[in-house]
Amino acid sequence: MQHGTLPEGLEFQRATDEFTATSVPEGLRRAHRVAPGVWGLLKLHAGTLRFVWEDDPDAPVELAAGDSVVIEPDRRHHVEPGDDARFQIEFHR
Repeated sequence: MQHGTLPEGLEFQRATDEFTATSVPEGLRRAHRVAPGVWGLLKLHAGTLRFVWEDDPDAPVELAAGDSVVIEPDRRHHVEPGDDARFQIEFHR
């Protein structure tokens, strides 16, 4: 299931390497944001992951393998990967 929709007209810019619970950069576990004008698309390839919007921490997005979540520009969030998580993030502008 995809949570959210990328706006039409965006172009793919790049993707991160695949992260696991042990390789995910510490900065992604803390509140951070995507740059203004840039949209993210987190794709969970395996396992589970909790995606938390900092402005709505009581309603995390619970992802399972095959799910994705659209990350709005300049909206603070963090990730909480499960032990078995494998995911990557695409950036679109």
